[in-house]
Amino acid sequence: MDEHRTSPRQRVLKAGTIAFNGNAGISCTVRNLSTTGAALDVVSPLGIPDHFTLVFEGDRTTRPCHIVWRKERRIGVAFD
Repeated sequence: MDEHRTSPRQRVLKAGTIAFNGNAGISCTVRNLSTTGAALDVVSPLGIPDHFTLVFEGDRTTRPCHIVWRKERRIGVAFD
């Protein structure tokens, strides 16, 4: 378990959008979620800014966040 994680993560499978620059968006899948952050599956982490708004497609809620790590097809974010 990551020593930086402050709350337990729950495995989920939710559709999301990485929104930035007003209305640009990149589709993603939220793979796990906690009160402080999430892990997102993406086609590619390239072009995703360090700070963006995560939009949960199911209920259209939004969370401002920033990237804390990037892997080949997954990024970890902390909620601001």
